[in-house]
Amino acid sequence: MSSTLHLTVTTPARVLVDSDQVVAVRSEDQSGSFGVWPGHADLLTVLAPSVVRWRTADGAARFCAVGGGVFTVSAGRNVSVACREGVVGDSLKDLQEKVRALREQQLEDDSKARTARTRAHAFAVRQLVRYLRASPDAISPLQGEDAS
Repeated sequence: MSSTLHLTVTTPARVLVDSDQVVAVRSEDQSGSFGVWPGHADLLTVLAPSVVRWRTADGAARFCAVGGGVFTVSAGRNVSVACREGVVGDSLKDLQEKVRALREQQLEDDSKARTARTRAHAFAVRQLVRYLRASPDAISPLQGEDAS
């Protein structure tokens, strides 16, 4: 039995963590908080939005905030977390600042997207009104040419 775990934390876009020197992992699912050590039984669970914590062989604590995900333990050594998005930090304070900045950026991006959709909708309505107010003498693109 190995004395360390191999931890990977991935998103669809990138690998956030890939470490062979992990001695313990702590996370949280719907039933509560749980820990994993080398030799743990195989496990598959769905993570709640939470902070995954782990300790490396040199005693350093690391953290990753996830908005939920899938947590897997296999072969008593391989621990995998697959999540849509995650933020890694060396301390909880550092992690809190990174998450706050990310959330502010997401809110700003959402606001810009809403504004762009509203402008596109308004433009489409103006074009439709302009078309409907066209003079009756103009040939409608739907009528084609007269056969006379």
